[in-house]
Amino acid sequence: MTAQPLRRRLAFFGSPAWAVPVLEALHRQHEVALVVTQPDKPVGRGLQITPCPVAAWAEAKGLRVEKPARLRKNLEFLALFQSLGLEVAVTAAYGKILPAELLAVPKYGFLNLHPSDLPKYRGPAPVQWTLINGETETAVCIMQTDVGMDTGPVVARWPTAIGPNETAQELSERLRDKGIELLLEALAHLEHLQPTLQPPQGTHAPMLRKDDGRIVWERTAQEIYNRHRGVQPWPGSWFEFQGKRVKVIRMSVQDSASPQVLAPGSVVRLAEYLEVATGQGNLRLEEVQPEGKKPMSAADWARGVRLRTGDRLA
Repeated sequence: MTAQPLRRRLAFFGSPAWAVPVLEALHRQHEVALVVTQPDKPVGRGLQITPCPVAAWAEAKGLRVEKPARLRKNLEFLALFQSLGLEVAVTAAYGKILPAELLAVPKYGFLNLHPSDLPKYRGPAPVQWTLINGETETAVCIMQTDVGMDTGPVVARWPTAIGPNETAQELSERLRDKGIELLLEALAHLEHLQPTLQPPQGTHAPMLRKDDGRIVWERTAQEIYNRHRGVQPWPGSWFEFQGKRVKVIRMSVQDSASPQVLAPGSVVRLAEYLEVATGQGNLRLEEVQPEGKKPMSAADWARGVRLRTGDRLA
């Protein structure tokens, strides 16, 4: 008979929808004594106070949920955490750096599921910057959390090639799903993990800002397309035309051997798509969403605003 995997008593730290499947897997196989998330926040036009997706899922399952506004010097939360008799804690996109006094509580410390090839792309937006920077390979890592930002020793790693059209949402979910497998394996062998120290220097992946989605036509077509993949679903790719923002939902690189004639941002061709010149090569804009309107074909939008060959997009 195959031995049943050990059922660990653990806490989970996570907040966004991306982390919910991680908690689901832990809940199926282990005893989740506590779920820790970011505090509830105002959401939508009505600014209704709403729990984050992990908190909403955990509360629906009857799990104990805590939402501390801060962790440092929070003696009340520390005392609660110490009282739980935890073997280990797991983090996945929690959003806060954990203080040393908290990290020391579980018997086997904290494990973090991180979707990058550490030490590359430490920080809150690793998948996005992996794609923006044109990487063709990446990894998902399980690491032992320390007081730094994603600097702890790595206990498991799964490398993978990146698809040429893979978006940040698609890649992050693929890495997360493989990371869940690695995490469950690590939990089964907590007593025998063999961590590999990271080098001190690494690449930082800061939070995206809305401006990171602005299309800079002077970049190459491939650079713009890589950034487009990296800023999905937020903030998305966009440019301004006649003072209004136009979001680009679908685009592709136009294969062309013809020399660069028009200035970056100029309309090259209007057919069933809108072809635009860049700093090197051309882009096909296939679907756009003008400000305040529904998505539409880029060609229909271009005809509606009476674009002609040689016209410039901001």
